[in-house]
Parts: sequence; C-alpha cells; structure tokens
Amino acid sequence: MSATIIDGKAVAAALRAQVAQDVTAFVADYGQPPGLATILVGGDPASAVYVAGKQRACAEVGINAFDHRPAADTSDAELAALITELNSDPQVSGILVQLPLPAHLDGTRLTGLVAAAKDVDGLTPLSAGLLSLGRDGLRPCTPSGVIELLRSVEAVLEGAEAVVIGRSNLFGKPMAQLLLGENATVTVCHSRTHDLQTVCSRADILIAATGRPQMVKADWVKPGAIVIDVGITRLESGLVGDVDFDAVRERASAITPVPGGVGPMTIACLLRNTLLAARAQRGAR
Repeated sequence: MSATIIDGKAVAAALRAQVAQDVTAFVADYGQPPGLATILVGGDPASAVYVAGKQRACAEVGINAFDHRPAADTSDAELAALITELNSDPQVSGILVQLPLPAHLDGTRLTGLVAAAKDVDGLTPLSAGLLSLGRDGLRPCTPSGVIELLRSVEAVLEGAEAVVIGRSNLFGKPMAQLLLGENATVTVCHSRTHDLQTVCSRADILIAATGRPQMVKADWVKPGAIVIDVGITRLESGLVGDVDFDAVRERASAITPVPGGVGPMTIACLLRNTLLAARAQRGAR
C-alpha cells in the first residue's frame, strides 16, 4: 500500500480562492475590505520573510495589509500602545504580532493585549479559553489548517483515536482541542511520554509536531493511519519533517509531504480568520 499524498498547496489554493470570492462580497456589502495589521519588531530576516509572505497573500485575496515595523529597541510600553491603537482602528480587522519578539519584550503579555475579536492567530489567553470551552472564536491557523487537510481526504474524525506528538501552546494544545471538538479521542504525547512508539501505533490519525527530523518511523504507524507532519527542519539533504516520509508512506493511508503539506495551510487559514473577524465585527457570520 502506498499512501495518498495530501496536497497542502492545492487545498490551500482552494481555500484562498474562496476567501478572495468572499472578500469581494464583503466589500460589496460594507464598502471597504478587511484589514490585517502585522507587527514585526526589529529586522529578523526569517520573520521578515514570513511577514512579507502574509502581506502578499493579503493582496492576492483583496485584504488590506497594514505593515508596522517598530525598531528592535522598541520599549514594552511603546509596543503596548501600538497594539492598543490597532485594537481601536476600524480599518483593522485582525492583528498579528510576529514572534519571536526581542528578548527585552514580554511576548506573552504583549500578544495577550490583542483584542480577542482581532486575534487572527487565535493564541491570546482569551482565545485559548474560548477554544477550550467550545465557544465561538478565532482558532489558531496551523491546527485549523490540519483539520482542513483531514477533511480533504474525508477522514472520519468522530470516534477516531488521534495522537498528537507535541504539547506546545502554539500547536499541540489547540490541535488537541480542535480534534476533541470533532469528537475524536485524543492523546497528547510529549518528551515524558512512556513508550511513545506504542502510543503512536494505536492512532487512526497521527500528528507530529516536535521539530525532531524523521523521528516517526514506519513501525510507529498503524497500517492505514492518516499521518500529518507539522515539523520542518533543514538538513544538508534538504527540508524534512518529523516523519520518515519514504518509509511511512508505504504504511499509512494518507500522509502530508514536507514541504507542501501543512505549511501552505497556515497563511490560507490566516486569511480566512481575517475575513471571519471582519464579519463578526460587523455583526455578520
């Protein structure tokens, strides 16, 4: 058996096309497009590339992009004031603080200042609480993208045994909450999990997000399982994920490649979140 390769680029392109269509309708209804404000403190080259990609994606679907680049020595108070200003700006539907912030800034506190209604990353404490309670709110982009990839292969989530390797606040925990919301039975694994291989081998859906290249081997995977690889590491041989792709694809029923799997979904879901935020701010769905 050779697994179906889940084409994240194609799924993301379809979602972006739908967002572009919906943005056109939004402008017809309200007279102005949604707006995404990005905040990049300092000049970290990798972060600058990510932000530029998000801004290009906004332009492609008709969302206004507002680019804020405070200097690397910006104070905590100055950045807090900028976030507060953007919270009250009616042209700004969503706010994204690009992480990591410089070491002298309190990233957790500052990102927590983003209004929940504009938290398009879905990572503030209030957004996390709404997710945990199953209440309406903006969901983190990468976990949301994983759900879309699972739907693209018609994965049966209700009643499925799902294993998430990784318990980060950015991905592992919200991923588990989204899967619980789909009525899956969820196990979250981490560096202290006993007999990780055995736990993983029970999974109908196995999601790896550890940053450890090719850690998940074929004998970790239940025959016919769906495998989602969220990790990405650059080796001398090129980019690889957390999963030994060539070996696991012969055992799984479906698998995401690296690159071209989960990655494209993150920005697509960010665009969707910005549109959803703009609608909610006007009392629409």
